[in-house]
Amino acid sequence: MTSWTGPLFLSLLFGFVELISAQIKYSTPEEVKLGAVIGNIAKDLGLDVSTLINRRFRIVSGPQDALFEVNPNNGVLYVHKNLDREKLCDRNVDCLIDLKIVVENPLEIHYVTVEITDANDHAPMFVEKEKVLEITENTLPGARFQLPGARDPDVGINSVQRYKLSQNDHFNLETRERGEDKIPFLVLQRPLDREQKTNHCLILTAMDGGTPLKSANLNLTLMVLDINDNRPTFSKEVYSVILQENVAFETLVIKVQATDLDEGANGDVEYAFGGDMNAKVLELFTLDKNSGEIRVKGQIDYETADVFKLDVQASDRGQPPTTTDCSVIIKIQDVNDNEPDIEVTSISSMVPEDSKHGTVISLISVTDIDSGLNGKVMCSLTGNVPFELKPSFKENMYSLVTKDTLDRETLSHYDISITATDYGEPPLSTFKTLSIQVSDVNDNVPEFSQSPLELYLTENNNPGALIYSVSANDKDLNDNAAVSYLIIRGKGGHNDMASFLNINSENGHISALKSFDFETLKTFQF
Repeated sequence: MTSWTGPLFLSLLFGFVELISAQIKYSTPEEVKLGAVIGNIAKDLGLDVSTLINRRFRIVSGPQDALFEVNPNNGVLYVHKNLDREKLCDRNVDCLIDLKIVVENPLEIHYVTVEITDANDHAPMFVEKEKVLEITENTLPGARFQLPGARDPDVGINSVQRYKLSQNDHFNLETRERGEDKIPFLVLQRPLDREQKTNHCLILTAMDGGTPLKSANLNLTLMVLDINDNRPTFSKEVYSVILQENVAFETLVIKVQATDLDEGANGDVEYAFGGDMNAKVLELFTLDKNSGEIRVKGQIDYETADVFKLDVQASDRGQPPTTTDCSVIIKIQDVNDNEPDIEVTSISSMVPEDSKHGTVISLISVTDIDSGLNGKVMCSLTGNVPFELKPSFKENMYSLVTKDTLDRETLSHYDISITATDYGEPPLSTFKTLSIQVSDVNDNVPEFSQSPLELYLTENNNPGALIYSVSANDKDLNDNAAVSYLIIRGKGGHNDMASFLNINSENGHISALKSFDFETLKTFQF
């Protein structure tokens, strides 16, 4: 009975693992209380709650998973850490956190996406409380002057939606769209007369669209100065250029050019970045104030930002100076500068040697943060091994499965080398080694070193004394290789000498229970 129930039990225990997948999505606002319930994953996936603990229901992916936890008793997904959308996703429109849920026996992998929606928890803010502008008295109506924009870490309707200018007789407000941002411009409507009024004090108000509405004020002081009646003019209102990432420092990006019809100092032009520039831009680019050349001074990385929008002002050297502005859009071109990354989730480091073809060993996830072909990855195994990679329904996801029969007695350990190579020029590769141990099953019978065996026994032997020792070996391991010995008894007839022999079941020592007589019995077998 023991000789066949053991292998049958092992084959049931380590049998074929079926891989099942699904994907669901939840939504929750930021700043909810810790412990707040996001959803019941087990219920939405139709899982039996009573089996969750035995099936090791859990989250298995990424460092951001600490934001959420799942209750293994009821399948509820809840908030584990404070959800600050601005810290997690900056000002991205969509704030999505991807989780990977695993249950076992049978193996199921489910992808859960949690969308964190924005709350109006920030008010607009100006970097400065006051701004002083100098405007010549002969400035023509229609002239525009860029004002500092307000910043609001919130997104969508909760970010800055509009600006309002306090009531006055000379100026209107105009707003330009620049991506998600809105840039305020002061527009002169009526000519200024310095002799009538030297200074104009205005209030610029920035408002978001949240409920309740939040706002911030900037005090504007407009100083009316005398005669420098031509402003510099750029050759283009918007300059656009494509720049490859990782270019050398001091590389020329573009040259902007403005002209001023005035003569002397009033016609000499100087260039400067707009006062509302992002600090990161100032770390990466320089602007020559005399030539208008924009050059690289920092490391340009496509994966950090793929486009930069610069505001450039041109001012003459008149007294007072007049200014104009233009936009420079720098689009960053990706190069293949990132190797693929391989993430391995092991189902079991021990694989039974009688595993069926297609048994899942590990889950392989491959990523490359480059774009286009530079970010497209091909994954393969190195060497002739009895395993193969099966693509998943999700791109760059694979299952490592058995493809050939395993035999522990032939080879008990495999070091599998996984290679991930992108399609860039030149291609970049990453290697990862996965160690797999083949566990033993009782698939070998014991073997005697010699069979049949002929032995000689001297007559008149002492009953109970050792007459011979036999030995058998088993290629299996541990308990599967442990050998016990026994003598097969007959039906007790006259010729059945086996009943007069005894064998030690542990070491194979054979002893006679009686004294034999050559004249009575010359030979027998057992």
